[in-house]
Amino acid sequence: MARRPTSRRWLAEHHSDEYVKKARELGYRSRAVFKLEELDQRFSLFRPGMSVVDLGAAPGGWSQFATRRVSPGGTIIALDLLPMEPVAGVSFIQGDFREDATLNRLRAELAGRTVDLVLSDMAPNMSGIRGVDVPRALYLVELALQLSQQVLRPGGTLVLKAFSGSGFDDFLREVRADFARVALSKPKASRGRSPETYVVAGGYRAAAR
Repeated sequence: MARRPTSRRWLAEHHSDEYVKKARELGYRSRAVFKLEELDQRFSLFRPGMSVVDLGAAPGGWSQFATRRVSPGGTIIALDLLPMEPVAGVSFIQGDFREDATLNRLRAELAGRTVDLVLSDMAPNMSGIRGVDVPRALYLVELALQLSQQVLRPGGTLVLKAFSGSGFDDFLREVRADFARVALSKPKASRGRSPETYVVAGGYRAAAR
């Protein structure tokens, strides 16, 4: 089947992308790692010994970066619907975290412990129709927020990818009700035409729940 012009254009851009090339050179699995690296540089997300949950982890670039930053002594638990090749030092759970079975596996991994940081680079399969894509993306960030409310320690941090549009301001109000500090950031590695932005929320107020 012949590729559509948009697919050919995307492939051409992808293979010439400086971050794609840099990821290959450094052994990272995706260009998205450089978004997390910039967020870490700006907000000091990581420290040795931290416990981290990485949502939507496949193919594993964020987990690769995180495990290097929390070593020695850190813990990374990655979740995704898709399979993921093993990453040294990372516990991987394949499943849908909306389902009790997956949540129970996460709770078993945590063994009653809370975590320092929840990461989410989840995004829906994009249709190109904004009225469809934005609600799908908003649903995912709501789920990530709900999970963080269950597993974050008081004072913990949530970092997630969101898309601006209808409902986003209401979502931010939810986040601000639960966290002492909330900032928005669009890393340089985000493609210019992408509506994505990253929400970095620190100082989780567990008592609010």
